[in-house]
Amino acid sequence: MKLKETGLTAEQLKAKVKKYMVETYERFDFVADSAEGVHMYDENGTPYLDFYAGIAVNSVGNCNPKVVKAIQDQCATIMQTFNYPYTVPQALLAEKICTTIGMDKIFYQNSGTESNEAMIKMARKYGVEKYGPHKYNIVTAKASFHGRTFGAMSATGQPDNACQVGFGPMTDGFTYAEYNNLEAFKAACTENTIGIMVEPVQGEGGVHPASKEFLVGLRKFCDEKGILLLLDEVQTGWCRTGNIMSFMNYGIKPDIVSMAKALGGGMPIGAICCTEEVSKAFTMGSHGTTFGGHPVCCAASLATVNEMLDKNLAGNAKEMGAYFMDLLKDVKHVKEVRGQGLLVGVEFDGSVNAVEVKHKCFDKHLLITAIGKNVIRMIPPLTITKADCDEASRIIHEAVSELG
Repeated sequence: MKLKETGLTAEQLKAKVKKYMVETYERFDFVADSAEGVHMYDENGTPYLDFYAGIAVNSVGNCNPKVVKAIQDQCATIMQTFNYPYTVPQALLAEKICTTIGMDKIFYQNSGTESNEAMIKMARKYGVEKYGPHKYNIVTAKASFHGRTFGAMSATGQPDNACQVGFGPMTDGFTYAEYNNLEAFKAACTENTIGIMVEPVQGEGGVHPASKEFLVGLRKFCDEKGILLLLDEVQTGWCRTGNIMSFMNYGIKPDIVSMAKALGGGMPIGAICCTEEVSKAFTMGSHGTTFGGHPVCCAASLATVNEMLDKNLAGNAKEMGAYFMDLLKDVKHVKEVRGQGLLVGVEFDGSVNAVEVKHKCFDKHLLITAIGKNVIRMIPPLTITKADCDEASRIIHEAVSELG
């Protein structure tokens, strides 16, 4: 539905949001009225270059025609059912995902945080049933971010983050160690540890990729100690980092991996994939979901995954990511440019405020986000071209120069 179809002005619409909605977001002052490809359009038809992509969601471009058609076709067939009957999109997507990334089993969820909850639950139940009631502890990384439900929030290694402050005691059973520090993770593990849970690239933590030594070392250590390696690929998964999954960049395989965001091409879907052995922890009634594996979302996801693979969007992410990061290295006041594929972070030296850079870019019709005061993050559609990178880079250069 477009704004003009409601008979409201933009200001009247914003007033309704202010009156009726609980607001926890810093709003961009425009109505997202339509979107196509790498652009979003406001109520006046003004295009914004979308290097936010719904927070790494619109992987194959906004309103990708093949994804839209898959949604429309499925809506006309069956929109929702409970998870007792078989449905075609669920089965076909399960096969596609598992065979593509080399995992044995999948369990559908609705979002990234739910997927991480499921991953935590599966690991704990596996540990308790195999080793005893003491085997439930999970070691995660400092500065990590795993979601906003209680298990995922407790796994998040940011005690001063707004997502934790004021919500009372966190869920017990998590220990934290310095990211990219293999020895610190080894030291944090005890006889109670069943899992090590990390992001291959810390997104909310400032866009810090894991070193190969760190992830390969964790895999080896987990194998030696009978510990599960849990990878949170909610943001890095599905072609974002220059490979289908980020763990493929390291030549390893997790015991459980979570995914969401890019998987749905704009529709809400999440999942965990796991080994056959670990999957046995989930028995009848031990975990469930009403909307997980939703037929429309699965149909959209299947079209999205096929589009990613057919167009080699992982290869495009690798090429465009390297090109874009190179363009950003000589932006004024840049301390470091880092990332993996099209998950790109720019850290400033303190001379400019990243939030102000974000807003200045918005004024120039580029959508990006900021992490704290020093880092801006770009997570565009995986379909972007060099021309899109050139335009985004030009705007960021201008914005930073005007600020200082």
